[in-house]
Amino acid sequence: MIGFNLTPEQNALQEKARRFAREVILPAAAVHDREGTFPLDIMRRAHAEGYLTPLVPRQYGGGGWGILDTCLLSEELAWGDMGIFVSIFVSTLALHPVIRFGTEDQKERFLRPFCSRYTLGSYCLSEPTAGSDPASLQTTATPDGNGYLLNGTKMWITNGGYADLFVVFATTDRQKKHGGIIALIVPGSSPGIRRGGPIDKMGQRASNTTAVTFRDVRVGRENLLGGEREGFKKAMAALDITRPMIGAGAVGLSRSALELAARYAQKRVQFGVPISHHQAIQFLLADMAIGIDAARLLVWRAASLADEGQRNSTEAAAAKAFAADVAMKVTTDAVQVYGAMGYTKYHPVEKLMRDAKVIQIYEGSAQIMRRIIARSILGRVP
Repeated sequence: MIGFNLTPEQNALQEKARRFAREVILPAAAVHDREGTFPLDIMRRAHAEGYLTPLVPRQYGGGGWGILDTCLLSEELAWGDMGIFVSIFVSTLALHPVIRFGTEDQKERFLRPFCSRYTLGSYCLSEPTAGSDPASLQTTATPDGNGYLLNGTKMWITNGGYADLFVVFATTDRQKKHGGIIALIVPGSSPGIRRGGPIDKMGQRASNTTAVTFRDVRVGRENLLGGEREGFKKAMAALDITRPMIGAGAVGLSRSALELAARYAQKRVQFGVPISHHQAIQFLLADMAIGIDAARLLVWRAASLADEGQRNSTEAAAAKAFAADVAMKVTTDAVQVYGAMGYTKYHPVEKLMRDAKVIQIYEGSAQIMRRIIARSILGRVP
């Protein structure tokens, strides 16, 4: 029988994360958005709480949480600030391929130190000319002795300016397209890594986003992740796990916008009554709540399938696509509820609207998500 009740442990996790978001993230969100600065202190506190390593097995010092557990965490942190949440979340994206495909030696060398001290990770797949089409990536891993020489530039890398560890996808043979892609674990201290300056973004300005260039970076074969076959599948497997978390983040951001809009609607008076008394405003708020609830249920389904060890590519794409669209609509409607004041920087809803847009772009665009879903539909047609 399908159930929607959380366990006592999950409720406790959720409440703890909610308190962290309310007391630590939210008070700093506006400053980091305005100045475009990276929240180093918050990141260190998040690491101390285990929020950077929730999926790492306990035997290596991590939380050993499930995917649904991590989605609960994601919603609460993103309620505080989507950009700060993404900075916390990206280490999970980087570490998941190591958790799933790494050798025991790699797990000991990279997971345990990551958990024991403040460390950040980055996931390096996108490039200036290879975003939605990773098979066309240009970064090369040329066999050299007992390892590889890594050359190329990665783009839109979250935590790129601060990461201590990169999981880099590169090709050993461009002619093989998907078949030539491998994954390499690259310490951030490796000679030949050049980090670009922070990109000045429209939204999620607290997250550090840069280009990262690798010039003759030597990577030992012992850092090859999962062998030389099916590197592309390893990249996609990580996204199947993390897309529900991004969807959960979108739900948290949307929930924040709805709460602000509802509160403002009860205070703002027009025609002699609070605007919350007007049906037009009530319908906006109701539709916002419906979308948030539906998005959360899609996220929970995709996460639950992953926790059960079932393939969830289609469900993860649906959760991410729908939740991203809901976030864009809910934040736009929140600005509408505020009226002219919502279009100013005196109120936070304009920030939420800016933060929402990129969710429809990163971790697979809205169109790529629909392509994944359509392929699944067509594959089932007799």
